[in-house]
Amino acid sequence: MGGSIVGLVLAFLVVVALFKTVRMVPQGYEWTVERFGKYTKTLDPGLHFLFPVVYGVGRKINMMEQVLEVPSQDVITKDNAVVKVDGIVFFQVLDAAKAAYEVATLEIAILNLVMTNIRTAIGSMDLDESLSKRDEINTKVLVAVDQATHPWGIKVNRIELKDIAPPRDLIDSMARQMKAEREKRANILEAEGFRQAAILKAEGEKQSVILEAEGQREASFRAAEARERLAEAEAKATQLVSDAISEGNVQAINYFVAQKYIEAFKSLAEAPNQKFVLMPMESAGIVGSIAGIAELAREALERQPSAKPPALPR
Repeated sequence: MGGSIVGLVLAFLVVVALFKTVRMVPQGYEWTVERFGKYTKTLDPGLHFLFPVVYGVGRKINMMEQVLEVPSQDVITKDNAVVKVDGIVFFQVLDAAKAAYEVATLEIAILNLVMTNIRTAIGSMDLDESLSKRDEINTKVLVAVDQATHPWGIKVNRIELKDIAPPRDLIDSMARQMKAEREKRANILEAEGFRQAAILKAEGEKQSVILEAEGQREASFRAAEARERLAEAEAKATQLVSDAISEGNVQAINYFVAQKYIEAFKSLAEAPNQKFVLMPMESAGIVGSIAGIAELAREALERQPSAKPPALPR
C-alpha cells in the first residue's frame, strides 16, 4: 500500500517536472525567464525547454499592437472654458524585458501619462483652437508620450482624441453665433445681388438713353435734310413763279394766290377739335385759279427747247 502511494507521488512529480520543463510560447507573445527570481533571458514564440526548479517563467508579455481607452476627463482651456475629452491610444511592446521590469502596471502608467499630456496640450489653447486643431493636439500628445515611454520598451504608434465636448451653454452660444454668422453672410450676398442688379439696370438704362439719343439725332438729320430739299423745291417753284410774274404773266399770279388759298383752307380743316368748317368762298375763283395753273404749265412746256437734234448740213 505504501509503495503504491510513493509510486503515485513520483509519477505526479514526473508529470509536473515535464510540464515545467517543456514550454510552448504562443505567437504574438514573449516570455521572460527567471533564475531564482532574477531575469536571465526572453523566450520567443515556439517550443522551449527549461530546467525545473532552477528556471521559471517570469512575465508573459503581449507583443501585438494594443488599444487602450482613455477615459473622459474635464480639461480647462486657456480661456477658462471646461471641456470633456476622451480618446484612444495604440501602442506596441518592442522590448519584453523592459516592459516587464522597468515599470509596474504598464497600461495604467500609459493612461496616466496620456491624460496628463492631453490636459497640458489643451490647456495651452483657446476653446476655438482646441475644437479646430485636433490633429495638432494629437501630434503634441503623441510626441510627448512616445518620448516618455521609450525607456519602458514600448512604442506609442497613435493617439486619437475621440471627442471634445464643451459645456451645454457654450454649445448653445456657439450655435447662436454660427446662425448669426450665416445670416450675416446671407444678408451680404443679398445686398451684393441687389447692388449688381441695380448696376446692370443702370447700365441698361444708360445704353437705352444713348441709343434713343442716337436715334433722335439720326431722325433730326433726316428731317433737316427733308426740310432742306423741300425748301429748295419751294424756292425753285417760287423762282419760276417770280420769273413768270416779271415777264407779265397773269396766270402765274393766279397760281401763287390759289396755292396760298388752298394751304389756308387745309390749315383750317386740320385745326384740333374742329368738326365743321363754314366759310364763304367762290367756286369760280378757285376754278379760275386751277385753269391758270394749267395754262402756266402749258406755257412752260412750250418754252422748253425741242428735244429733236439739229439737222446736219449737207
